[in-house]
Amino acid sequence: MTALFGRNPLRVLSAGVGALAPTSSPYVEVTHLDWQPPMDGQPDTLAALAALWSDERVDAANALAIERALAVEPRLVGVRRADDVIPGLASGTRLLLHAGPPIAWDDMCGPMRGALVGATLLEGWASTAGDAERLLDSGSITLEPCHHHNAVGPMAGATSGSMPMWVVEDPATGKQRYANLNEGSGRVLRFGAFDESVLERQFWMQSVLGPAMNKALDAIGGLSITDIIAQALHMGDEVHNRNNAATGQLLKHLASPICATSPTAIGANVLAFLASTDHTFLNISMAAAKITMDAAHGVAGSSIVTAMARNGVEFGIRVSGCGDQWFTAPSPVIDGLFFPGYTTADAAADLGDSAITETAGLGGLAMAASPAIVRFVGGTPDTAVATTVRMREITHGLHPTYTIPILGFAGCPFGIDARAVVDTGIVPVINTGIAHRSAGVGQIGAGLSMAPWECFRDAVHSLHAFPSAVHQTLDNQARPHRVRESRASSVNGLEASRQAGAGDVVGVCQPWETLR
Repeated sequence: MTALFGRNPLRVLSAGVGALAPTSSPYVEVTHLDWQPPMDGQPDTLAALAALWSDERVDAANALAIERALAVEPRLVGVRRADDVIPGLASGTRLLLHAGPPIAWDDMCGPMRGALVGATLLEGWASTAGDAERLLDSGSITLEPCHHHNAVGPMAGATSGSMPMWVVEDPATGKQRYANLNEGSGRVLRFGAFDESVLERQFWMQSVLGPAMNKALDAIGGLSITDIIAQALHMGDEVHNRNNAATGQLLKHLASPICATSPTAIGANVLAFLASTDHTFLNISMAAAKITMDAAHGVAGSSIVTAMARNGVEFGIRVSGCGDQWFTAPSPVIDGLFFPGYTTADAAADLGDSAITETAGLGGLAMAASPAIVRFVGGTPDTAVATTVRMREITHGLHPTYTIPILGFAGCPFGIDARAVVDTGIVPVINTGIAHRSAGVGQIGAGLSMAPWECFRDAVHSLHAFPSAVHQTLDNQARPHRVRESRASSVNGLEASRQAGAGDVVGVCQPWETLR
């Protein structure tokens, strides 16, 4: 063999054959490569991947999409009625919004159906639950995804015109995104409950909570969400299923202006309500993630995932270079820890828009920042770290501002690349709550959900099927409005992120390979 190949000693690469290859040999040096073909092994999938990986214009498109996303600096600027900020809800038509990709009323899961019955009652379109169901059965109420109206909603995501909405804005562009306010725990609309206590809470949020929060935010000129998230990651949150630190930071900033702008009794009630659930900040982080990833959407040829959402029946993704098309697969059952008395048989399939946080590099992708979350979703602290490290395999790079102390202040994996998901078989991990499959029962546990690989495969095929999108010159695509350079632009992105303050957006997404 040495004579045949002209090398002494002979060295061998073993690619993907695993146990079939010798682990050692006295005659040759064997290097094993951890490689496997795409999961379905189909020639058309292999061809699509080969074409997209080999086209430098896709890489350039992805770099532009990431640059646009990093240029966004989300600020919390107010709380407004949904029909004041979402044109579709103010059009005079009977429209309700829901989580996830589009779905018909007849196909919805129990919690979503219950939440929309509650929203119908809240708007006064029906006086009883039976009347509300008949209206929804008749098709006289239009149902559309929150994502189609610049909004996001946790769990069922039911949103109607009279609900108060967090308003998140990018000051440089004036663009805004919205999310409804967290109702707290127990019997709540987002899990499909619609009894009198649920509606009374909603009316209080409309008349008291929303206006008080809006006055407080107006008094201080808004808040930097980037600052709060960056600090919360250093305090044990991943800002999806654990928001203890972020909610505490929010209350620290708002307590004084709430007391200054509201009567004493109202201020006390508002602060008590906000402090009653650690997930107060979740809805804000969702809207911030939405405005960030929407900035990356619509770049011709880009394979960056810009939305992941679930409606309890289907899991859907959107990809930057594929327009507004949803790529869907059955929503997975969640592997998690259940409250006493409940099992997987009681659980609804994965549900809600909150996976937008993972899309933006938070939640499951940032689990290493939140070792305590494993007490809620299962696993060990080592599992949390390993999950974040594994997510680097399927992302464009590391976020320059959202950093994780236990990983040497390396950034969160950022910019899920559909090509990488299909190529590696590694799918995004989502930290999420588990809803009971029946309307109104509420949360029965929490755990990890795995995004269906098929969504990403279909997106890769779609991107490959329209070469004009890939081949369109990037010169005609607008650059981001601005990206702040770090104070030491000559150093690599990791060092820059360490030097930057929490409010600095570094104009580079560090390739994770440099940290191996």
